[in-house]
Order: sequence, then C-alpha cells, then structure tokens
Amino acid sequence: MPSDPIAHSKINFFGAAPVAFDELVRQWGWPVFRAKQVRDWIYAKLVADPAKMSNLGRADRETLTQNVDFTTAAVARRQDSSDGTRKLLLNWPGGAQAETVMIPDADRRTACVSSQVGCPVGCKFCASGINGVKGNLTAGQIVEQIFALDVLLQAQSPNPAQPERITNVVFMGMGEPLANYANVIAAIRILHDPECFNIGARRITLSTVGVPAKMRELAEEALPVNLAISLHAPNEPLRRQLIPWAEHFGLDDILDAARYYFERTGREITLEYILLAGVNDRPEHARELAKLCRTLRANVNLIRYNEVEGLPFGRPLSEDVVRFQEILREAGVNAHVRKSRGRDIDAACGQLRRKEEVKETI
Repeated sequence: MPSDPIAHSKINFFGAAPVAFDELVRQWGWPVFRAKQVRDWIYAKLVADPAKMSNLGRADRETLTQNVDFTTAAVARRQDSSDGTRKLLLNWPGGAQAETVMIPDADRRTACVSSQVGCPVGCKFCASGINGVKGNLTAGQIVEQIFALDVLLQAQSPNPAQPERITNVVFMGMGEPLANYANVIAAIRILHDPECFNIGARRITLSTVGVPAKMRELAEEALPVNLAISLHAPNEPLRRQLIPWAEHFGLDDILDAARYYFERTGREITLEYILLAGVNDRPEHARELAKLCRTLRANVNLIRYNEVEGLPFGRPLSEDVVRFQEILREAGVNAHVRKSRGRDIDAACGQLRRKEEVKETI
C-alpha cells in the first residue's frame, strides 16, 4: 500500500525540477511514472487542476491537491496590442506582482519575463525601478509566467488541438536577473528541461545591466543561453548618469566578463542600446560605441525609447536612428534596430504595474 504523504507545507510545482518532483512522489509511495503523467498534464496539455487529471485515481488527485501548489498567480490586468503583443500583470499570494509579455514575430512567440518585483538598478528612463525593488521572484513564479502566456495562446488559438506555444524567452522584464541569480538559473533549467517546457538554451536570452562576478558564474553553468548587456551609453560618465547602479560595476570589468562569457560558451554577446532623444543618440555616441564594439565579439540591438509618463526622456527621431545604425555598420558593427512592439499598451516594462500602484493610492 502506498504510504500517506508526510504532512508538510505545499511545494510549488513550477519551482520543482523533474528530479525533485520525482523524489517527492517516491516519498508518497507512488510509481515514478505518475510524476511524468502529472508533468504531461501541466506542460503538454496545460491542465493545472488535479481534479481534471483523468488518468489519476481520486486518491492521487486529492494527494496532489493537498500537497502541491500549481498555478498560484491571478491575472490582475491584461492588455492587448493591435500588433499582437499581449501583456499580463500577475499577482501572487503574499503580494508579489510582476509583468510578463508575449511578443509575436513570424513563427516565434517570445515571452519577456520578469525576475524581480520592481528593479534595484534605477535606470533614469525606466518605469520598473521608479519605486525600487520590493523583492525577488521565486523560480516557480518566473516559470509560471511562461505557463500563463501558453494558456493565453491556447485560448486565442484558432486550432485548440494544436495551439501556439512560447518558443523563446527573454529575461528583459522587471528586475535585474543576475541580482536574483539562484532563482533565475533554477527557472532557466526548468524552462530548458525536455520534460518541462523544452525550450532550447539558445532560445533563452538573459539581459543584465552588468554584474561581472555573476556573468562569469553564468559562463560555468553549462547552459549556453544568450547573454545581453544593457549598455545604453558608450562611455562611463554618461552611463553613470543614466544607470545609477553603474557606480558599483565599472564598464571595463563588465566588458572583461563579457569576453570571458564568449570564450567559455562560444555565444556572441548582444549589446542593448536604448536610444534617448538628444541624450545618447548623437553621431559621436555612435562612433564611441563602434570603437567599444571592436574590443569584443558582439552585435548591437538599437531600441527606440518608449516614453514613460513623468520621465523627461523622449523618443528619438527616425532619421537619427537610421544615421546611428549607419555609423555602426560603416564601422563593421552588426547593428539592428529592434521593432517597437506594444506601444499602444505601454509595453515598456514596469508601466502597467506602475499604473496599478498609482490607482491603488488614489
């Protein structure tokens, strides 16, 4: 006879790697294939209610209900853009709140996920860090963002039997991923695991403002994810004006860590550069950036600024963006201008959460 589960606090399913969940069901006296059946319901069928897991007996379904938390987030708000971008504001018990965005592009469905509640970096142009950071998201809360977006895609699919799924993940939402290193790495391993979401490591991008020690640690994880550095300025003085956290980590140290990451993983670095009208979008900035790019294997993503209400930064002129890119390309830099997505729903990270916070104080 299977033993009764030992009384303990519930575990979060989305934060449990397959090996951990397998061990849990063994402790219950279940055969290990039961764990695979549960994962199939969650990850393949997107069913997170044990009562609907029809190939499990009633006692097993009750055991799951009593011992495991599956979906715990509530959708506080949802916004749909005319370009197909979808944004969710998720609330968890205990007060954690974060945004997650689905961005469609050809056959790709990219999830832009958050790693923290707010952000400690405090970029002067960003809504995420206006009120600082309130805490880290757990691995389960990070992974659950992907599940929530998959459920959304399934609900919108013209063919529910073959719904679209998230194909790519970028850690470019709220928070500094390397400031929540353990939870982010645990989440990436679950997203990557063939028994879970089975998203290839090369389809996962981690974006950081630059934490050299953690960048080097990431290089040793045997997870060849793409590493992106939120640069936003081609020199130290301007970067410190725009990114207060830059005082803690020098640009030279960040670039050294980036070179180390490339050497260890073979993955070319992406430099992200948000263009702010009249601030960092001048030809001289482009020439400085080109010089910097010659010191490492990198490509550049140029991003037109999405305005944030209450912040004194503007969107660059189209001709300035084109000229900036031309200067980089003339210098041999692989530079692309990222499409602006979701402008009609304030898709820049942190804006929806900020609106909710403002509404609560009125």
